[in-house]
Parts: sequence; structure tokens; C-alpha cells
Amino acid sequence: MKSAGGFTLVELMIVVAIVGILAAIAYPSYSQYITKSNRSAAQSFMLTISNKQEQYMLDARRYAATVNQLHLNIPAEVSRNYSVSVVTDNAATPPGYLISAEPVGAQQANDPSCATLSLDQTGAKGISGTGSVASCW
Repeated sequence: MKSAGGFTLVELMIVVAIVGILAAIAYPSYSQYITKSNRSAAQSFMLTISNKQEQYMLDARRYAATVNQLHLNIPAEVSRNYSVSVVTDNAATPPGYLISAEPVGAQQANDPSCATLSLDQTGAKGISGTGSVASCW
């Protein structure tokens, strides 16, 4: 008589337990990776705005008040996770601007240590969270 091939219930439960343990370890790392990737996309766009602001300053002798004046579209991966704004002060000597990226939705919940990112005309980078600028930028 031939024995039937296959898995026993105990073997199947061991495999399920191993998969569960691996998933419990991998998911937090994956979530951190996604959060950092979203933050990196926002930082890259902020640096693009900064470059365009400097070009605009050379052409118009003032900084642009909005992203639209710079002829830039906010990328989907940034607009999904951050609200980007530009505040200018062309009356000051020297004129200046501040670019801010405030997290929204899941990014806000997953990234409290960095929170709102900022960049000004001098290249000074800032955050509003509890972390350090060096770890967030």
C-alpha cells in the first residue's frame, strides 16, 4: 500500500508561524523605507524650487511668490504626501524666501521626528519635528 504524499497540519502550522515572524520583522523596515523615500522626494523637489527661485531672481530681480510662477508642477509622489508652499519677502534687504513641505496623511503619522521640512534662500535646512536636521536631511 502506498502512503499518500502531502503536508501534515503540524508542518503547515510551522510554515505559517515562520512566515508570520518574517512578516513581523520585515513590515516595520518596509514602512520606514517608504517614509524615507517620500521625504527624499519632497526634499528633491524643494531643491528644484530653490534652483528655479535663483534663476527667477536673476531674470526678474525678485523671488517668485508661488510655485506656478516658476512653471513647476508638484510631482504626484510629493503632492500625495506633502503640502509644499513658498513664502517670499522681496521687500527685505536682501530679499528672501522660505520653502516648506508639511507632511499630510500617512506621512504625517509615520514621520513625526522630521515633520515639516524647510529650506531658505541661504540654503539653511530645517525641520519642525523632534529629530535632528542632520538625520532628516
